[in-house]
Amino acid sequence: FTRKRSLVKPCGRLVRPVAPTRIPGRYLSHQEGLPKLPVPSLQQTCERYLATLEPIVDEEELSHTKELLAEFQKAGGVGERLQKGLERRARKTENWLSDWWLTTAYLDYRMPVVVHSSPGVVLPRLEFSDRQGQMRFAAKLIAGVLDFKTMIDNETLPVEYLGGKQLCMNQYYQVLSSCRVPGLKRDSVVNHAHRSRPPTHITVVHNFQFFVLDVYNSDGTPLTVDQLYMQLEKVWSSSLQTNKEPIGILTSNQRNSWGKAYNNLIKDKTNKDSVRAIQKSIFTVCLDAPMPCVSDELYHSRAAVQMLHGGGSRWNSGNRWFDKTLQFIIGEDGSCGLMYEHAPAEGPPIVSLIDHVVEYTKKSEMVRTPMVPLPMPQKLRFNITPEIKKDIEKAKQNMNIMVHDLDVKVIVFSHFGKNVPKTHKMSPDAFIQMGLQLAYYRMYQRCCATYESASLRMFKLGRTDTIRSCSIDSANFVKAMDDPAKQKIEKVTLLEKAVKAHRAYTDMAIHGQAIDRHLLGLKLQAIEDLTSMPEIFMDTSYAVANHYNLSTSQVPAKTDCVMCFGPVAPDGYGVCYNPMAEHINFAVSAFNSCNETNAAHMAQRLEEALLDMRMLLESTPKAKL
Repeated sequence: FTRKRSLVKPCGRLVRPVAPTRIPGRYLSHQEGLPKLPVPSLQQTCERYLATLEPIVDEEELSHTKELLAEFQKAGGVGERLQKGLERRARKTENWLSDWWLTTAYLDYRMPVVVHSSPGVVLPRLEFSDRQGQMRFAAKLIAGVLDFKTMIDNETLPVEYLGGKQLCMNQYYQVLSSCRVPGLKRDSVVNHAHRSRPPTHITVVHNFQFFVLDVYNSDGTPLTVDQLYMQLEKVWSSSLQTNKEPIGILTSNQRNSWGKAYNNLIKDKTNKDSVRAIQKSIFTVCLDAPMPCVSDELYHSRAAVQMLHGGGSRWNSGNRWFDKTLQFIIGEDGSCGLMYEHAPAEGPPIVSLIDHVVEYTKKSEMVRTPMVPLPMPQKLRFNITPEIKKDIEKAKQNMNIMVHDLDVKVIVFSHFGKNVPKTHKMSPDAFIQMGLQLAYYRMYQRCCATYESASLRMFKLGRTDTIRSCSIDSANFVKAMDDPAKQKIEKVTLLEKAVKAHRAYTDMAIHGQAIDRHLLGLKLQAIEDLTSMPEIFMDTSYAVANHYNLSTSQVPAKTDCVMCFGPVAPDGYGVCYNPMAEHINFAVSAFNSCNETNAAHMAQRLEEALLDMRMLLESTPKAKL
């Protein structure tokens, strides 16, 4: 496929320069005290934009862009007018960016959410390989999520801090009881958590069949692990048929097609009620059939595709409702993870939830189970007309094309973790990003536009901005690294400089001073003002700057897990990593339809680059540094 994206594709996950600390606090009073997202100065953004273009566009294009930017910034000119419009918007709204971002980055985006938007998370492999183990773990996991939900409901979720600043906690309140709803031209998100009677059920899907499972007793207490286990057993034994229509696969289609099929599906009252029950549910649990066996070495990569798309219509892709914000996936073979729909939240709140749930599942259950009979979980019925059947078949075909096209490689880089960069007084994230720059340069002999997401949660309703990891300094380092004419000491100096520049850009971004959302804001302001599109946005340089051959994200977790997502450019890579103390989990994705990219090659080059960088640092005498 081709993707023309002048708007930036989000891979919004968080860079944490320091791990947030937590202090208990009430949500709403805390939110009120948060600062508003600033609008950076026009001159600053234009200068920084030019600096980021230097390593990725040729001289002729760069000088043309300089002229356009000079014209754009003229006193009383277009830029000044749009900047004033943005500043007015910032005064009038809680966050000048958040509504625009939700709409342009997610709800207006018409590619399937599968692969192109929704991330997957692979959790550590579990010890079971039968349905009893699967049910037992699923019951514990559900209880763990409900335990976390109690903190959200009571507003006792500890407030997170980053570098001494409070972070916005709003995203935590968006991930449960919410769901994306397809539209013909634009989607929407529904959130039932804040209704006067919030939902008390989850959905469980097994063999493509959906069930409503009430997870609270009539007195409002959550079901115990034993009760949940008994209920899941009932779900299992009521869904043994494996020939059911995979209604959920409809949610994997291109958004306009799904929007059309959705309107057709919910004409029938039974179907409408069933869909509403899924949308309203607190979250979804997918009890997956075993996937094809692979070697231990390939297990993580196979689990990653299971979490991203389910493996195709023959396997578990029909065992999902891809519009659901949170879906936990538990395979009969011990595979475990989740996927989330990206519109309501970034990775960090999801990871906090995961860390809590994983710890919870390790505890032994102390609660005595009341011996009260529980109602049978309700199976959701769907009336499948010939037209719906046709839509399902088309969705299956499209899903299988996506499955065959996605190439994912998960590696556990076991040589070192955060420990090595820290001993050299370098930011681990910046060190890893320079490794990526070096790996890419060695493969392609050029630098490319690189996206790393930075959190804007220091600000009220903050989402993300872009850290542009490819800089003048990173380009100088990667070009020098394999140059035999350069001395080691010079290479070390260039690496240190590149790492410092990345650290500085990260700081700038988390304080609301990066360039990408500001440029997007100016562009959207022009659209809103119904004026002609400024030339800087029609410029080749702008297209190059927004064609991310490397779309990356650091998603740190206490749990030994890894998040994964698809590339955002047809000839690009998606790279997500979780740096642990002594190892790093990496997920690298690419498209098979592009001959120039290969996930396994990139992963190998990344390993080599990181090892070479360590060797460089360790073989250069400290006294000289």
